[in-house]
Amino acid sequence: MDSAVIYAAGRATRLGPSFANTPKILLPVAGRTLLDRHAENLAAVGVKNLFLVTGHCRDQIAAVIPELSERHGIRIYELHNPDFTEGSAISMHVSLAAIEPAAQSILIMDGDVLYGPELLRRLIDSPAPTTMLVDFGVEAQDDDPVLAPIRNGRPFDLVKKWAGNADRVGESVGFFKIAAEHLPFLAAQTRARTLGIHRRDSLDEVLRAMTVAGLFHFEDVTGQPWTEIDFPHDVAYARDVIMPALAAAKTRLNA
Repeated sequence: MDSAVIYAAGRATRLGPSFANTPKILLPVAGRTLLDRHAENLAAVGVKNLFLVTGHCRDQIAAVIPELSERHGIRIYELHNPDFTEGSAISMHVSLAAIEPAAQSILIMDGDVLYGPELLRRLIDSPAPTTMLVDFGVEAQDDDPVLAPIRNGRPFDLVKKWAGNADRVGESVGFFKIAAEHLPFLAAQTRARTLGIHRRDSLDEVLRAMTVAGLFHFEDVTGQPWTEIDFPHDVAYARDVIMPALAAAKTRLNA
């Protein structure tokens, strides 16, 4: 896997005023930022290039990129979204500069997730060319998770507050592998969602369109330690529950 794109442009307003002047991806968990951990995990699974879409407090992120790139041995490039207060689909539009030239599969990732490298290995090693990670067992700390209903072994929607008939329903981790042959579809959907009244659309709408079109498979990562950080209580959960689980998993791996 050559490249990954991480979206880190948002203002993290749900974390409260104490984080108003800090990009969420620079949130420290057990002494290390989410970005530091992203870089380490991506390098561990052989990703060579990380494209980081920034917006809110971009200078703080830009300031740490050289050191993280050198320490983890991964090339990190900033792609700035000056319109980050509008819909996050604009951040995906900005990232087309990295996505469209790709000659192989590329990872698309939310920036506000704490996890270990095993999640990325599962995604990269999946035999499916375009796939997402889905957790069917997590008790979501996120009060408004993105859900992936499954029918006949495939996700057929990707949406919050989903209700309907499905074989199973899980939570999307927010990590996706997109095959090179599906990147033009992603690009077209992105452009359609950054014009006129659609400028406030979410990047989730682009991924949803791909799901509804039947392009995604999924990898079941139920039982793997991870969490999305959106609210103040997520920070404590990440520190007190997920970090010990990640440490235990690392110990078992090295035993």
